[in-house]
Amino acid sequence: QDAFVAFHADKVLVSKYLKPLQIGELAPDQPSIEPTKNEMLVKDFRELRATVERMGLLEPNQLFFFLLLAHILLLDTAAWLILFYFGTSLMPFTFSLLVLTISQVQASWLQHDLGHLSVFRKTKWNHLLHKFVMCHLIGASAKWWTLLHSQHHAKPNCFHKDPDIDMHPFLFTLGKKFSVELGIKKTKYMPYNHQHKYFFITLPPLLFPTYFHCHTFYIAYTKKYWMDLAWMLSFYIRFFYTYGSLLEIKSLLAYYFIFRMLESSWFVWVSQMSHIPMDIDYDKNLDWMSTQLQATCNVKQSLFNDWFTGHLNFQIEHHLFPSMPRHNYWKVAPLVKSLCSKHGIEYQCKPLLTAFADIVHSLKDSGELWLDAYLHK
Repeated sequence: QDAFVAFHADKVLVSKYLKPLQIGELAPDQPSIEPTKNEMLVKDFRELRATVERMGLLEPNQLFFFLLLAHILLLDTAAWLILFYFGTSLMPFTFSLLVLTISQVQASWLQHDLGHLSVFRKTKWNHLLHKFVMCHLIGASAKWWTLLHSQHHAKPNCFHKDPDIDMHPFLFTLGKKFSVELGIKKTKYMPYNHQHKYFFITLPPLLFPTYFHCHTFYIAYTKKYWMDLAWMLSFYIRFFYTYGSLLEIKSLLAYYFIFRMLESSWFVWVSQMSHIPMDIDYDKNLDWMSTQLQATCNVKQSLFNDWFTGHLNFQIEHHLFPSMPRHNYWKVAPLVKSLCSKHGIEYQCKPLLTAFADIVHSLKDSGELWLDAYLHK
């Protein structure tokens, strides 16, 4: 299947694990494509995948990723040096916070590359550096991220299958269909008609400092990811030892919580701009390309947008080819657009600020649909 091909870099290795799962073969008269899937689109996408491989677009430029890591480490060091040399008054405190936030967000984009096995040719090197960046530099579990993010990629915006939309219906109501369903059922966990307003003070600033903090430790502990927990502990020892030598306890805790809030806000706006405004539904068992295009959109390319979003402005290409190094997304984009045009599939690409605004607009529309259904029998 296309999902299997997309996720696994070493096909020979992982194929060994498939043999015990085989339960038989299709009879010669049985179709190899399910009726819910577009057979011609599946064929054309697989031809595109073969073209991508022939063009070498799955091969990483390791200098590119080395420079990314170098600028992350430099910013991480600079954040501490600012406080060390200039003191802990308001100006250096604030500037240090901003520098550390940039370092942390850029590290989160790099760990995303490593988690998708797109930095090194050998899987083990991706896993090793993933632990260093995700666990030691950021303080979260690499295996926890892989567990959740793989589910998201397999079934993006599919309710009960994509953990990224588990906020529905407890905090927000997402998608037109589900909003009407909640209204008809008279379900009201939150005042959803105001969700476009309380979004600003809930999910963006609080996702990392609250939910992610607890959940990453909970999963790492319950699933016995002991190596991840050890790496994560090294982050907290390093952070509280180095910054604790410069800041009093109240200032230290404020510093930590504020940079986590800033990091969270940056991450949420970027990660959700390509998904929340798109179609959210139950799993329709569509083909790989249709599943990804219904749930993703792009943001226009620029040097700033590429850096600011970690190249997630090319969300469509990333979802179609998760293991492709991000520096090659722009090369495959014209081929993807052409295939979409051939099959009448919408290829959405927006300005950055429009993409941010669409998150709020979609939440407002969903809230209004819920309220209308809630008030009418």
